[in-house]
Amino acid sequence: MATEQAQLQRLSELYTAFAVDEARGWSAIYETLALAVAGSPDLLAFIATLPADRQQPNLFLAAVRLVGGVPESADHLAAIVREEHARIRAVMLSRKTQTNEPARCAVLLPVLARLPQPLALLEVGASAGLCLLPDRYGYDYGGVRIEPAAAPGSTPPVFPCEVAGALPLPSALPRVVWRRGLDINPVDLHSPDDVQWLETLVWPEQHARAQRLRAAVEIARREAPRVVKGDLLTDLEPLIAAAPKEATLVVFHTAALAYVTSRAARDRFAATMRSADVVWISNEAPGVFASFAATAPASPRRRFLMAVNGNPIAWTGPHGQSIDWFGSPHAI
Repeated sequence: MATEQAQLQRLSELYTAFAVDEARGWSAIYETLALAVAGSPDLLAFIATLPADRQQPNLFLAAVRLVGGVPESADHLAAIVREEHARIRAVMLSRKTQTNEPARCAVLLPVLARLPQPLALLEVGASAGLCLLPDRYGYDYGGVRIEPAAAPGSTPPVFPCEVAGALPLPSALPRVVWRRGLDINPVDLHSPDDVQWLETLVWPEQHARAQRLRAAVEIARREAPRVVKGDLLTDLEPLIAAAPKEATLVVFHTAALAYVTSRAARDRFAATMRSADVVWISNEAPGVFASFAATAPASPRRRFLMAVNGNPIAWTGPHGQSIDWFGSPHAI
């Protein structure tokens, strides 16, 4: 009984932290619903029946929305779960929080544009591969706007990104000649169910973000970046070897290494990257590589830490919405 109560308390704290630290200021709906979960023994008990890696707030709230739509209140949320618990559970067991946020290209672009061209891009945890197309989107950095490349029959998205610090803003899109992704469970952009799940992972009020996601999906369906099924800890080196030698090979990941729960495994991955002949861009929550964060300035709330070859250069918005540059102009 004590163990069960401790588990429910842990989940309550998890959902409270999500509401306060992540949803507040970004999604009033998710903040309200997450706090409702944190205070509901019944909802916490339902979530506790799932494996530990399937109890995340983002996964639960997206599964509820997929099955029953956006709850209108805490009581409505409880009613949906009560009536549709089997379907919600099935979604949470079969899906993952593979938020493939193409707007993260806005924080990657300043680094990519300053590297020796052309580029070969290899994304770890690529999901649907939308972040493998940074040269197909447009960007608005406030004082600097980079127009997207012409795409017949479509309107490419333009990603807004707030800038702070002495960021070396790009003046043009990079030239990419090769792109590959690696993911343990790639998302099929030609599957209506997979695309619907990607859209459901966008928080309810973020309509513009959802529209830009749809535009990126349309481009990716035509461009078809190749995403290989595999594990980043065991299947990365053959892809590195396959990249063209005349291009600068960039291995990057955004919000992917957090799912490697073993610190030792993350450290092995970092060691592999440092020993490989690649440019390694890491854009993760600061706790993923704590040694990187230890050498960075104090973190603003709700930010990822971007590092190049293990050297921290910027705090970034988790959805690519901002970049706070603190690296030297010669950090790249």
